Amino acid sequence: MTGHTTARQRLTAELLDALRTDGGVRVVTGEPGCGRTTFLDHAARLFRAGPVRHLRADQAHELDDTLRTATAAGPVLLCVDDAHLWDAPARATLARTAARIRGTGVRAALLVTVPDHRRVAPELADLPVLRLGPLTPADAALLVRDAADEAVDPAVREELITAAEGNPALLLALVRSLSPAQLSGRRALPPSLVTGEVLAEVAGDRLPDDPGGLPLTTAAAARATGEEDADDELVLRACPCAIDEPLPDLLTRGEGRLRFRSALMLRAVYATAPPGHRRAAHLALAEAATEPDGLLPLLHRSWATTGPAPAVAASLTRAVTDPACTAPPALRRRALTRAADLTPDGAERARCHLAAAQQALLAGHTADALRLLEQARGRSAPAPVRGGAELLRGAVLLADGPVEDARESFLLAADLLPPPAAARATLAAADAAWSAGDPTACLSALAPTRTPSTLPLAEACVRVPRSGTPTASGAPAARTGAAAPRTASTPPTSPPPNGTMPTNPVPDGDPSRDHRDGLRAVLLARFDLAAAPLRRVVDNGLRGSDPDHLLRSAAAALMLGDVTSARRAGARALAAARTSGSAALEPRALEYLAYAELRAGRHQLARTHAEEGLRTAARAGQRNTAAHHHAVLALAASIEGEADLVAEHAEAALRTARRHGLAQAAALAHWAAARADLGAGRPREAAQRLGPLVLPGARRGHFAVWMLAVPCFVEATASAGRPQHAAAVVESFALWAACGADPQAPSQLLRCRALLAAPDTADELYRRALDRHDDTAGDFERARTELLYGKWLRRRRRLREARTRLEEARLGFERCGARLWAQQAAAELRAGGAAPAAAPAASPGAGDLARLTPQQLRIARYVAEGATNREVALSLSVSTRTVDYHLRNVFATLGLRSRVELVRLVEQEEKTGARL
Repeated sequence: MTGHTTARQRLTAELLDALRTDGGVRVVTGEPGCGRTTFLDHAARLFRAGPVRHLRADQAHELDDTLRTATAAGPVLLCVDDAHLWDAPARATLARTAARIRGTGVRAALLVTVPDHRRVAPELADLPVLRLGPLTPADAALLVRDAADEAVDPAVREELITAAEGNPALLLALVRSLSPAQLSGRRALPPSLVTGEVLAEVAGDRLPDDPGGLPLTTAAAARATGEEDADDELVLRACPCAIDEPLPDLLTRGEGRLRFRSALMLRAVYATAPPGHRRAAHLALAEAATEPDGLLPLLHRSWATTGPAPAVAASLTRAVTDPACTAPPALRRRALTRAADLTPDGAERARCHLAAAQQALLAGHTADALRLLEQARGRSAPAPVRGGAELLRGAVLLADGPVEDARESFLLAADLLPPPAAARATLAAADAAWSAGDPTACLSALAPTRTPSTLPLAEACVRVPRSGTPTASGAPAARTGAAAPRTASTPPTSPPPNGTMPTNPVPDGDPSRDHRDGLRAVLLARFDLAAAPLRRVVDNGLRGSDPDHLLRSAAAALMLGDVTSARRAGARALAAARTSGSAALEPRALEYLAYAELRAGRHQLARTHAEEGLRTAARAGQRNTAAHHHAVLALAASIEGEADLVAEHAEAALRTARRHGLAQAAALAHWAAARADLGAGRPREAAQRLGPLVLPGARRGHFAVWMLAVPCFVEATASAGRPQHAAAVVESFALWAACGADPQAPSQLLRCRALLAAPDTADELYRRALDRHDDTAGDFERARTELLYGKWLRRRRRLREARTRLEEARLGFERCGARLWAQQAAAELRAGGAAPAAAPAASPGAGDLARLTPQQLRIARYVAEGATNREVALSLSVSTRTVDYHLRNVFATLGLRSRVELVRLVEQEEKTGARL
């Protein structure tokens, strides 16, 4: 298995580093097929400190001699594969050797592998464990590439990676099970990739001899819910003969739940059981349910049925659409898919597939939703169903595909759907046009039967606020100088049995119409007409708990410049999405919330939400949403002065933006990179980056973003000695500031005018700018004005006033974590003959960690808690390379040599009250 060596080699290197510093013993475990033996081989190849010994059970008696040799000749790495196959005396000897290495500092390292699908032998149970998780998608793609004899079609590769769920052996087995024509995409894939035969090949002799009993009943119960465990009481009621029997080794019990130790074994036990046994297990679970008419018992009965069963299918669809049903989207999707399987009528089957695709998308299973949509889009399906499928396909593409393709799907849906649903489709088309940076198409979608206003489009675009975009359900996707969710067309949680896309119920009026009217007025710079409908959208959304309505409310609030309401609506939308189990809505809600926090000047909170948003977007398959979260992180890092993070997140945003036509995400990423240049004292480079973004011309950035970068451009050009380049855009920015949608814009405008003004007027403009800052929150923008004013005063030899302003700027930057900007202010203070005021003295023994940057502090905290570099990278949504880079700098800054020393330092400073 060479395809996944890169990630595993990094993990192995980290492990070997840890073994040298904290006892030298690890039990490496994981489910069958996870690559334990391969991992052990990587460790042996990477170990450079001394010899490597691979030991068998019959060599256990040589362990003492090996350790004595290690003490005399240098470190040794002992490798024991499949230690669970050793007999008890040999395992006892192995455990004593591990105790010697850990307790006496013997110069040796010991790696022992055991599977985790059964209980760990008691002799090894107390040893430190390293669990091998699933492959990352990137490493899985490498493995597919190396395993196939010819090129694999990208869509086929994605199908294989999804089906294997990160298990290397299963992924290889799936590749071997397909013909070259299927791998290349020339022939269709089989209906089910993961068959019982494939799973039996991977599981091998680990499968239980009894094909029924408690393991199969537990697997059937878990399959119905889609969870990793099952209700202990339900399973035992369905399998009463197991009550007095010992728990099978494959299973574990805790907190009233039964679960398989290995997810692969759960799949294998169910798939390899005879069909009759599976049907019997499902029927027993249905009869054991306390609510026999509930969705779950009905689903179990459906799996006990063979052949077409329209009555059973109708019962499932009724249960799914029952208003009292509280089932999560993933369970609804399974029920509707099963209803489609049991339905003989083609039109009804298409409706069920469409409704199932809606639920799959809400559950965050994008690939599954697309597969179901293909079955609902056939020519035999009724036009409303085909229209609904196009509408949902557009929603998928808006979150994870080319947005121009999404717009075409929405427009096709508008042609196929009846008027109310067609209006939602055109609103969604406007959302796609907004993401693509096409204001003409956006206005056309908002008023498809009317000629756009004669107001010059260029002027309208100058005045357009960072507004929201329309959604298929009428929810605007807030673009308030930042990104907003593009999956705005996500359907309601509980679709009707006919699979159409109904209008969501609303408290008052028509929020779709209010949104459309408000957004069109915003685009045409008619804020006098936009305020009333947008305010109704805000108020209506905040009255309830529907996440779509709350997101609509957040977007409208951002258009109005009501940051407080936007943050409130975003936070409530996030809570509602999590409560309802809507995985597709979580990344959207986090995106709204992150940008609302940025607008409020709380960039560190925005960073926290965006890091979580990246993780949820990855789980939900929403690369476009992830690109906007990357843009948030780049913007936040540009304030904190972390140039490497700005570059990493900006490039990540741009990769997706270029592939999918996300003009807004691209503009935000370029702005973040330019602001990082400005913070690092490189105004010429910042001006060069921002010129194409803000100056008139074909390359100007997204029409709802470019004006946000104008203050940075003006500062960069003025600092670079080219203020004449910025005069025209300042007047355009004045139109934007007059809109009232950005609380910071009026003070920023005065600062820009001061930078370009003659000396006799600049002083008054700076003072007025600072007065306007008093009306808004956020330390960063005020500190920037203080810094520029202090520089201006110092160059005119008004040193006392300059020191006051520069010290205020330095303190403001420090409060918001803008390290490089604070250094600029400190340098100006020194240039004016004054040292910056000393920071408050730290407590005795504290302060070493205060020398680290914010990102270095985060990484130091995670490492001190025992996280590997890979785990830190996942937690912070950055690459392992970035973590490696920061950790090296942490060690160099603090004068440390190992992770153990870092742990001790962190613990010591925590005890003395040092701030992490």
